Amino acid sequence: MSTYLPTIKQLQYLVALHEHGHFGRAADASFVSQSTLSAGIRELESLLGVTLVERSRRVVRFTSLGEQVVEKAHRLLREAEELSDLVQAAGKPLSGTLRMSVIPTIAPFMLPRILPRLRKERPELKLLLREETSADAVESLQHGRVDCVLLALPFATGEVESAHIADDPLYVAFPKDDPRDPPASVDPAMIDEGRLLLLEDGHCLKEHALAACNRPELRASAAMIGTSLHTLVQMVNNDLGLTMLPQMAIDAGILDGTQIAARPLKSNSASREIALIWRKNSPRADEFKMLAEELKAG
Repeated sequence: MSTYLPTIKQLQYLVALHEHGHFGRAADASFVSQSTLSAGIRELESLLGVTLVERSRRVVRFTSLGEQVVEKAHRLLREAEELSDLVQAAGKPLSGTLRMSVIPTIAPFMLPRILPRLRKERPELKLLLREETSADAVESLQHGRVDCVLLALPFATGEVESAHIADDPLYVAFPKDDPRDPPASVDPAMIDEGRLLLLEDGHCLKEHALAACNRPELRASAAMIGTSLHTLVQMVNNDLGLTMLPQMAIDAGILDGTQIAARPLKSNSASREIALIWRKNSPRADEFKMLAEELKAG
């Protein structure tokens, strides 16, 4: 065994630099000075006897070996966090710090209703929230930046465990004076692909909406320009097209004060599953299941 081994702190600095691509931003994210972070990475390189990062005035570029070391560092840091989690899980459940990513098409509609009760009933739980798109949230989970993710399925999550929270039906939203307003539900065949507004890439709701319609031409024709559901609602309210909304958002009042009608989408897959996911074999799995029940009760 080598007498000198990298420290957790050195690996954290290296991973932060890889994530942010800039010494200053990496230092800010690590809550240290830039000189401290830079010195830590140089010490790591000296310890290993290799160059991991090529430095210039404008560019931070990782060497091929540096990329491999970063990947290994992610796994080592995740194992270190799971060691801490193992000890924490042996104590009082749902206490201490828990980091959770939530996707933007859930966070503003579900969390305001649930968090006040959760804070009251679980005062020892410090829930640190991070809003990210589905792809970024899953990456944060796999790299150990968060402990669990509240998102919508189906979505490619990799090797994870999950707990079902709710089913969330999809609705078609359009101006109230639209002459094609159906009395009950909207058949996907009625959707004009030239007027369909969807979220930009990275949001799983876009994929859920397209899959529910089962019309391949929509993927090429739809105007996927919205950055949030609130943006899409304002566009529809200004008669710029139609969009799809989850029932969760409608129940939370996203259409209040607008001239928009919403009808259920008539499809066998016109729904998304709200779920909590976490890394497979996590020592805090029982806690996450308890948290899922708390979220479900909300």
